[in-house]
Amino acid sequence: MSDNQNLLAGQRRALILDEVRRRGGARVSELTRLLQVSDMTVRRDLDVLAREGALQKVHGGAVPVSEGLTHEPGFEAKSGLETSAKNDIAAAAAALASPGSAVALSGGTTTFAVARRLLEVPGLTVVTNSVRVADVFHTAAAGPEPAAGGTTVVLTGGVRTPSDALVGPVADAAISSLHFDLLFLGAHGISVEAGLSTPNLAEAETNRHFIRSARRLVVVADHTKWGKTGLSSFASLEEADTLVTDGGLPASARQQLAELVPELIVAPASAG
Repeated sequence: MSDNQNLLAGQRRALILDEVRRRGGARVSELTRLLQVSDMTVRRDLDVLAREGALQKVHGGAVPVSEGLTHEPGFEAKSGLETSAKNDIAAAAAALASPGSAVALSGGTTTFAVARRLLEVPGLTVVTNSVRVADVFHTAAAGPEPAAGGTTVVLTGGVRTPSDALVGPVADAAISSLHFDLLFLGAHGISVEAGLSTPNLAEAETNRHFIRSARRLVVVADHTKWGKTGLSSFASLEEADTLVTDGGLPASARQQLAELVPELIVAPASAG
């Protein structure tokens, strides 16, 4: 039996989405051969991905969505993408956190990966506007192997976005009253011209409050974010103290970033 036949549905859909984006489209027949599953299984997966806004169904297959500046995919649609790169970034980024420090994490799937690594750092006070990030620590605290050294978690209030981040005046007020040693911040897009950007106007404002409250800003973003631009910019590249990315970032982009960001960390790929 092929390994692909044993994939979980989320893993299988991530492979479908990668294939559609990489090739600019894929037919159902091609996906059934690639995954070695039934035609019906592929069609169900395409239905789910289309409902999430991750791709567009067409006759006989699917094509990438035409992403406008305001297009904001949901957390589930993004969580299966570039998982190895995000895990590598998370390992490198979490090493920057000192035991006993106050750490903030914004919403996003890369900061979610960072949160899981931070479970190993004792005595942290964690402030986040991400429901998913907060769940990482709450689940660990309730489990048989709690997070190291008594982590305190503060979840801001606010209005929930498709990325499961809480934004708006309530979140902004909570963040503005606090101070952080370190902020791990994700971004929808990174470019020299637009800096760090997001398709969500309210999230952009909440991110600005995070940045103003942090002593050190660490941007965590995989190579696919390079060259993307969302509706609203919330910081220039020069405002970042550190940018952690993965080895898939082109050499030309590394050179540009190295000239603008004080510290560029290209996370080494994990074994296997």
